[in-house]
Amino acid sequence: MQRVHFIAIDGGAMYNLAIALSKKQNFTVTVSDLEISEAASVKLEQNKLMPEKLGWFPDRINKNLNSVVVGMNITCDNPELQKAKELKLKIYSCPEFLFQQTRSKTRIVVGGSNGRTATTAIIIFVLRKLKIDVDYMIRKQLDGFDSQVRLSYDSRIAIFEGDEYLTSPIDQRPKFHMYKPHIAVLTGIKWNSDNVYPTEESYVEQFRKFAELMEMQGRLIYFKGDKNLNEIAQHLRRDIVPFAYNTPVHETKNGITHLITKYGEIPLKVSGEQNLQNVEAARLACRQIGVYDEQFYSVITDFQGIT
Repeated sequence: MQRVHFIAIDGGAMYNLAIALSKKQNFTVTVSDLEISEAASVKLEQNKLMPEKLGWFPDRINKNLNSVVVGMNITCDNPELQKAKELKLKIYSCPEFLFQQTRSKTRIVVGGSNGRTATTAIIIFVLRKLKIDVDYMIRKQLDGFDSQVRLSYDSRIAIFEGDEYLTSPIDQRPKFHMYKPHIAVLTGIKWNSDNVYPTEESYVEQFRKFAELMEMQGRLIYFKGDKNLNEIAQHLRRDIVPFAYNTPVHETKNGITHLITKYGEIPLKVSGEQNLQNVEAARLACRQIGVYDEQFYSVITDFQGIT
């Protein structure tokens, strides 16, 4: 039995990860935090993971734990974290732990300053419609899905939404650097002054490093209309294969957008250039894991977007 404790559970990815892990056989999960939001509390209660008391209890950290996962709101002086360090327990951030849980699987990671969540959602939606079993992590709750995170023993594919923000206050690496994808999608790079990175150059560098951290013989799918992504694609490791995409050919009839393909006109329930680019990126990602274009088009007509 693997015993895992989550410190600073209050955060969408954290509590959804804890719940997903608790559903796997041979795992026992405990959690802690000073405060837990109503949304998190409801989910944790439903899954019998809500702690009896809020607060930090270092006496609960012992050598019987196999690992500790720390959340975004952790601080260096957290007493439970300090106890875990004293005992030399394995300590992971949320994205590091996701990687550990899926390291034997084909990982698809979607990054970018815009369209990241929607592109991830399309890939998950299409594979589910085609009855292809996948693990996943996405920042928004999707219609028809009971969680933002799924982990399993049987699936051979994992799909992560990967953002460039810092892993936690005690780990200054970007989250998406942890995932080491086999297949990566980059939708675009847009820096702004409110970003955690002080300059555009330092921001773009995180995406360059993301590509460098891909697994051997990786596939990088990137938006051709972004000058920074074009530059990154021109300087990839020799073993990584780039695939550029742009806005697909389309036309609008009676208010409905249709993709123009060799299989005919494909009506969509989404519209707008960004959404069309997201669909195209998702199609190329799905193709890398054996989904034929005809299969993709047969189910994308049902995708209604994200809210």
